[in-house]
Amino acid sequence: MKKIMALVLAAMLLLGCCSFAAAEDVPEGYPAIIEGLNFDGAEVYIYDWYSTGTRSENPTEEEQLTYDYRDWLEATYNCKIIETALSDWTNQPAELQNFVMNQNPDNKLAIIGIGGGFAGPAVNNDLYMAWTYGLDSGLYDPMTVEFMTKNGVCRGVPGGSNVEPRQCVMFNKKVLENAGIKWEELYDLQKNMEWTWDKFEAYMDIINEGADTNGDGEADVWALTGNGDDVTVALVVSNEADFFKVDEATGKLVPAIKDQEFLDALQRRQEWQTKYMRPNEQWDDYQRFWPEGNVAFIIGQSYEGFNADSLVSQIGDWGCVAMPMGPNAKRYTSAADNNVFGIPNVYDEATSLKLQQIYTLYRMPTPGTEEEVEEGEEDLSWATQYYGRGCDDRAIEETYAMLRKVENATIMNYNKIGDRNSSITEVTWHIGDGTPAEIAEAAWGPFQQRCDVYNGDKTQEEVDAENAAAQAAKEAEEAAAEEAPAEEAPAEEAPAEEAPAEEAPAEEPAA
Repeated sequence: MKKIMALVLAAMLLLGCCSFAAAEDVPEGYPAIIEGLNFDGAEVYIYDWYSTGTRSENPTEEEQLTYDYRDWLEATYNCKIIETALSDWTNQPAELQNFVMNQNPDNKLAIIGIGGGFAGPAVNNDLYMAWTYGLDSGLYDPMTVEFMTKNGVCRGVPGGSNVEPRQCVMFNKKVLENAGIKWEELYDLQKNMEWTWDKFEAYMDIINEGADTNGDGEADVWALTGNGDDVTVALVVSNEADFFKVDEATGKLVPAIKDQEFLDALQRRQEWQTKYMRPNEQWDDYQRFWPEGNVAFIIGQSYEGFNADSLVSQIGDWGCVAMPMGPNAKRYTSAADNNVFGIPNVYDEATSLKLQQIYTLYRMPTPGTEEEVEEGEEDLSWATQYYGRGCDDRAIEETYAMLRKVENATIMNYNKIGDRNSSITEVTWHIGDGTPAEIAEAAWGPFQQRCDVYNGDKTQEEVDAENAAAQAAKEAEEAAAEEAPAEEAPAEEAPAEEAPAEEAPAEEPAA
């Protein structure tokens, strides 16, 4: 952390272009003062969907250092920074759109964040202004910056330099131990780059072999559960596949669901569904299954285990490894989905730059909180919050630490179009509707239409009109098919009316 902090501060010094006189007034470890940055007492809002805008009544030492630093920012730049929720996660993008469409009706200075899954449409529709400040400071992870860039223009930044891991495999230690599995082996396989789909299946086979614990012929323990969509995405990303890809020749977004690595992932998804997953009736039954303590593994998002009072921690003692590698993969990864923040497209360039500057200063690692780390050791100051939540240290220091690194993260291309429920459901909600190739073929049309809109080849209105015309034609064809038998019925019944003539030979012998 200390090395990163030094790099960030050095970059901020260059960005600040401060005078030596101003630098002398800056507390030790604080960033250089940016000359000319003055908000004249205005309030600056950093809008997310989870903050309360309040401070702890009994702050820790680190929290107090953060409060002191932010107080200094407000005093130095003559502003009041308010970090608070604007809406909830689902409705935050609509609030951003309203803010822009209504041209900032309350005349506020605001930076507005949204979930990464909603960022693609915001970028594509220019809801955010160009972001130019601090991109080379080391503060913002470059992968998310690249994702937020279209036609060479960055439209927003993440909340930090690392990513938030998503899909991973969490396990119930007691269930594994009862099946004779040494759970430490999972970490060792991961460490040695030997944690693969096939190895994972071998462990799940062991669970299946002992599933009937009381001899009544019914399963009492199951190998796997989880949100079905997460399981699908996890298999796709762990085989280095995607639902969409960028065509290298044209630079356009195109469907990738017929690529072999994608079809292989879908094939495993179907196999795992029938062979390993605990049968469910509702999509969220996994939230009921896991706390019962009779499932060995759950494929879920990291927050479902590592956040306070999480689903996974309800069982007590658990561990976590990365999603195992598919045959096309050479690294562990997850479908990272960072929250992103940008400047609503309602300000002039000078105001936008001021907001970028104060946000970048606000997001800096708090001066004085860095830890001393010996050469060759890894700074784990970020991990403090995750201890004591039921998992072992290896889950944090090996798995989470690895997956939060930019080089081990993947931003799925469907995020350019929208969240999972608006971009890939023709696949994720139809896992049992045929072979992988048949599912891909059925989904191709809607996938291509989304690419057409994203690429600017068609408008959404044109696509909607095409779909309406196709639906009308289908309904007309079905109606015609239903009417056709009724009109042809008399002709088909004609032979029955001629029956007496056909029976004549049978009557002749009697004559």
